[in-house]
Amino acid sequence: MKQWVLAAGIAALSLGAVSVGAVWAQDVVAQREADMKRMGSHLQAIKAVVDASGPVAPVAERAADMRDYFARMTGQFPAGSAEGSKALPAVWSDNAGFERAASNAAAAAGKLASAASANDSSAVAAAFREVAASCGACHRGYRAR
Repeated sequence: MKQWVLAAGIAALSLGAVSVGAVWAQDVVAQREADMKRMGSHLQAIKAVVDASGPVAPVAERAADMRDYFARMTGQFPAGSAEGSKALPAVWSDNAGFERAASNAAAAAGKLASAASANDSSAVAAAFREVAASCGACHRGYRAR
């Protein structure tokens, strides 16, 4: 009887751990999806400024947020967080490439932030294209359509 109770207790704890793990993975996926949507919103807003040849100084804050996010983005893809997301298996199987893509995006966003802070419209336009290209490159290799 004691062994049965012990086994049932261990089974219950195991199920609880699985449930906590599933909730944790859902939270990670939800957070990175929200962050990616924020990055998309930044890109749209910056594109509008570039297309309108408007004042570029306000772009700096958005670009700095993008730079900071891309610098830590890979931390939002721990092992076991693929389910329920559009992340391709390459995120984990080619982690070095994924980290390189994130680093490239962070560097491009840093250039964009610097160009905007310097109020250099032509540099902002060029850096914006670089950021957009780095986002696209990462999505092509590491995100399902």
